[in-house]
Amino acid sequence: MGTEKALLDADGRAWWERQCDVLREAGAGEVFLSARSDQRWAEDPAVISRFDAVVRDAVPDCGPLGGIAAALVQATYPQVAVLAIDLPGMQATWFRALLEKTQSGVGVVGRRDHCFEPLAALYPRELSGLAHEALAAGEYSLQRLLREAVAGGFMRVTDIPPEQALWFENWNEPRGR
Repeated sequence: MGTEKALLDADGRAWWERQCDVLREAGAGEVFLSARSDQRWAEDPAVISRFDAVVRDAVPDCGPLGGIAAALVQATYPQVAVLAIDLPGMQATWFRALLEKTQSGVGVVGRRDHCFEPLAALYPRELSGLAHEALAAGEYSLQRLLREAVAGGFMRVTDIPPEQALWFENWNEPRGR
């Protein structure tokens, strides 16, 4: 992108701010900002004040799994909603629908084209052990972790309807918007 994605503009708000608002609108009781230690923008008091905590990766340089694992440990609620910064089309409706499909100790992840959408999902805190085992083994693939979590009964799968596919459009390169 040539710049920090979290600071890009979406309808007059930075992406980090938009995603925080989506989670709050969905009913999140606590919202964490997962940021690497080199992301200095996340230390800005104006940013920090919007979140309940800033969570640093459980293991550096391991992709999203590090932040998810750290959030699962720090969370006080039974489910952790994960929303990637580069999914600026995501809607609170998605998370409210996922919440209706959870149960104690079981989260929900969407799937389309035979792949999970791990960065807009609800993870149960009980998945922490499996996530930390994957980190310890150097296995950072969320697809693999989710296959194991589904097989182990920690996660349910819901198919993503075609009309919601745009919500999962990942913006990893500049656009003329």
